[in-house]
Amino acid sequence: MLGGLTAAQFMRRHWQKKPLLIRQAFADFVPLMSRKALFDMAADPAVESRLIVQQPEGWRLRQGPLPRSALPPLKQPGWTMLVQGVDLHLDAAHRLLQRFRFVPDARLDDLMISWASEGGGVGPHYDSYDVFLLQATGQRRWRIGRQKDLALQEGVPLKILSQFEPEEEHVLNPGDMLYLPPRWAHDGVAVGGDCSTYSVGFRAPQRGGLAGELLLRMADEHEDSSLYRDPEQTATATPAAMPPALEAFASDALHRLLAERQSLACALGEVMTEPKPRVWFDEPSDEWAPRGLRLDRRTRMMYDKQHVFINGESFRAAGADARLMRTLADQRWLEGRRVQAASASAQTLLQDWFEAGWLLLEPAA
Repeated sequence: MLGGLTAAQFMRRHWQKKPLLIRQAFADFVPLMSRKALFDMAADPAVESRLIVQQPEGWRLRQGPLPRSALPPLKQPGWTMLVQGVDLHLDAAHRLLQRFRFVPDARLDDLMISWASEGGGVGPHYDSYDVFLLQATGQRRWRIGRQKDLALQEGVPLKILSQFEPEEEHVLNPGDMLYLPPRWAHDGVAVGGDCSTYSVGFRAPQRGGLAGELLLRMADEHEDSSLYRDPEQTATATPAAMPPALEAFASDALHRLLAERQSLACALGEVMTEPKPRVWFDEPSDEWAPRGLRLDRRTRMMYDKQHVFINGESFRAAGADARLMRTLADQRWLEGRRVQAASASAQTLLQDWFEAGWLLLEPAA
């Protein structure tokens, strides 16, 4: 899949460093779904989709859901439909995404599928995250380059570079794959129509946004009912001025909150495993039994040295139970014998997750 490189070699030589073109990364690749099935998915309100049309008068963007009547004719050139998070709705897409788990789950995001007519694309742009671009059907011409000028076109509903300067050009056929590090500008244009590209994207948390989410979660759990007091406050002629003592009180509150390292670890795990906004889980149709099981494709599960995190919740774990849960998180499945040998508390927790729809039982032997 990585052009003869091991995962370790790829990460050392290319990850966040330089692009890699891999011819026939997936030899004899068979698309995961038909064009009709993709169009039907784009019409589903539970699925995130977009329509981008390039017209003589400029670019047009429409957010989904996208019924078939909203799409241009297939032979009309210059349009693209993008369906985000296909791995959340299709087992085959989820399995394909798992091939990229040589990168930590905390960084792996989703699989997007784009379909384009002749000349269709989204314009020259750059992403703030890593991406693998796998050609599924048809051909797409990619122009890529290290972009210094990141200025964007004005008055356009897309983030399109105003001065794109490509350095390389590659035409990808089905099964070919192109890896691009963050901020490598790229412009992909469909050649000949009926072009579908699978994009494996990665999460790159923004420092300020992540800090805000962590503080909100930690504050909810923080137990400190101390009230601000100012017995030495004197009468003031400038009542609108912020009291220095109140600033010091606020600073101390934040330092105390951040000093709780365990609370910070829990908040980070909960944030990174929080399901996406449009995700919900189905109630199980069968009864719980201690046998082989696997995580639902929508479930996010991670761990650190002291905790297990699943779908925005955290649990303390140690000993054999911790090893069991870490195996489940890494493999995304457990053998029946290991489930049966688990402690009563671990089995109770697994049953709770099963009843929440977070994991599924394998068929009985």
